[in-house]
Amino acid sequence: MTLYMSARNRAITVPVLLPLPLPGPYDYLGEVLAPGDIVEVPLGRRLVRGVVWDNGPGGVEASRLKPVARRFEVPPMRPALRRFVARVANYTLSPPGSVLRMALSVPAALEPPKPRPAWRLADAAPPAMRATPQRLAVLEALAGGVALTGAEIARETGAGPSVLKGLAALGAIRPVALPPRPAFLPPDPDGSRVALTDEQAEAASGLGGTGFSVSLLEGVAGAGKTEVYFEAVAAALRRGRQALILLPEIALTAQWMQRFEARFGARPLAWHSDLPAGERRTGWRAIAEGEAQVVVGARSALFLPFPALGVVVVDEEHEPAFKQEDGVAYHARDMAVLRARLEDVPVVLASATPSLESEENARAGRYQRLRLAERYRRAAGRRCRTCR
Repeated sequence: MTLYMSARNRAITVPVLLPLPLPGPYDYLGEVLAPGDIVEVPLGRRLVRGVVWDNGPGGVEASRLKPVARRFEVPPMRPALRRFVARVANYTLSPPGSVLRMALSVPAALEPPKPRPAWRLADAAPPAMRATPQRLAVLEALAGGVALTGAEIARETGAGPSVLKGLAALGAIRPVALPPRPAFLPPDPDGSRVALTDEQAEAASGLGGTGFSVSLLEGVAGAGKTEVYFEAVAAALRRGRQALILLPEIALTAQWMQRFEARFGARPLAWHSDLPAGERRTGWRAIAEGEAQVVVGARSALFLPFPALGVVVVDEEHEPAFKQEDGVAYHARDMAVLRARLEDVPVVLASATPSLESEENARAGRYQRLRLAERYRRAAGRRCRTCR
């Protein structure tokens, strides 16, 4: 990995790709930076975010360059995602900066999350004070070095902010900052597994591998394709990897989310155009830090910063909704295959009526074809008896 650092920690030239319709990175002055670092740099009279890139134009005297303003404390953009940005730009004849904009779509997520204000017993022994029932309840709740938020203390003791402020003024407790709570529960790959038919089990066995491969999972409506590709997701989770499931937004329904939760015991992170800004900020950061293990979303989810992607699924791969016509024009199905190749992970294309492109790739042997010919009739409440 290239490390942009001089021997005496002096500023040197650093290429930075900006999320603007530009043909390549601009050079800046930086000190200890590496490709993938997400930074803020001056552009004219404003500051813009960007990514330290692998190579730049060069040829500009250092005296004419502006310095990098700061590096964001977020995981760097991995080489596979940087290559994906470059390959999508080349494939779609788009400026690399325009593609990067889709990968840096949540600027607010680059700022550190706000800590949770809480209270802890003071280091010194509690001073002499009027021992009211609420004060004693608070001190008991915080015994043993535990730190609790004001809301947690209120639930346990009924003490309000005035009681806490009074104890703090007396030196009995002190304020502390706690890290944000995990936003997403981890899904259980061996949760409530359903009993697969022999046909489904055979198809699922072809999806649990590692390394790049493309499988076309074809089945009539109601054949249980979702249950089959859930097994590919579970296999990735068992390896400690993340999973990305792409769905047309019209198919991203509460019913699908409930079906996932029934199988894995937790909901995936949903990513779509109607997601509120706060949830987008929390979700993007959770994905980048590996906290969100499964993401289900529309085509824009392809550009999220997975640090440990293990499988990509494109459900209803024939749907026209996977085509983006505005800005960078691309087909999410094709770009999903590209990202899976660059990440060296399997990709599953599921459909009852495969697209002509997928049909031809399967016929030519480039894709593995897995067929489900029968409708899946699972008895209510029937679970896999040999799965635990």
